[in-house]
Amino acid sequence: MSYETLGFEIEEGVAWITLQRPRAANAMNAAMMTELRDVAIRCDEEPEIRVTVLTGSGKAFCAGGDLSSFSGYGEALPSRLKHMTADLHAAISRFARMDVPLVTAVNGVAAGAGFSLACAADLCVAAESACFTMAYTRAGLTPDGSSTFFVLRLAGLRRTQELMLTNRMLSATEALDWNLVNRVVPDASLEEEVRELALSLAKGPTRALGQVKRLLLHSSGDHLEAQMELEARAIADAARSADGREGIAAFLEKRPPVFRGA
Repeated sequence: MSYETLGFEIEEGVAWITLQRPRAANAMNAAMMTELRDVAIRCDEEPEIRVTVLTGSGKAFCAGGDLSSFSGYGEALPSRLKHMTADLHAAISRFARMDVPLVTAVNGVAAGAGFSLACAADLCVAAESACFTMAYTRAGLTPDGSSTFFVLRLAGLRRTQELMLTNRMLSATEALDWNLVNRVVPDASLEEEVRELALSLAKGPTRALGQVKRLLLHSSGDHLEAQMELEARAIADAARSADGREGIAAFLEKRPPVFRGA
């Protein structure tokens, strides 16, 4: 299946999603949000996919919502925004809850919903030239795309308030210091570094990685005993899986494990 606004290919267990509206700095219009929802479901459902990488084409990662397209909706914009955020939020929810890890490769500016999308990933690698800004209130709007959940958890309340109320621009190194990205690499090395990371994750125990993702998502809302019960059930399920049995056997046999995502 081909997409109008996205590139999509699967290589060695890695699904590569590329935002492809470079002339608009990969800003999200209605079509892109719908296609992100569809591709997120594919990444969750297609068994050959073991890790997903999301990046942008051209010089930008994603400039956020496409305000030029928004203006064309006139008085219908509030209704249209509910449709568009339904698609975007469905995509982010699926990315967050699927077993497959999501890696964002931030190759340039990540603004608004682009910032949100970068921070919703399980791992985020940024090029040295990347920069980050919320930008919503500059246009008289409010954050969406999960940023009031993930950015708050990553950066803390005071820094999130500063980002969202002042629209401060962060460099890649500042974003690293603020816990918003995992790694900053030279621009020329971004694809190579992310590919190496993705291939390493693709060889991992996919279901166990998915359990880790779910445990971390639950941790902010559950009290200690409820969270530990989830941990107990998750580790038991992992031990029951083929990958769990393989991991234990490989440890005892002093050899590298061969995980198959089962």
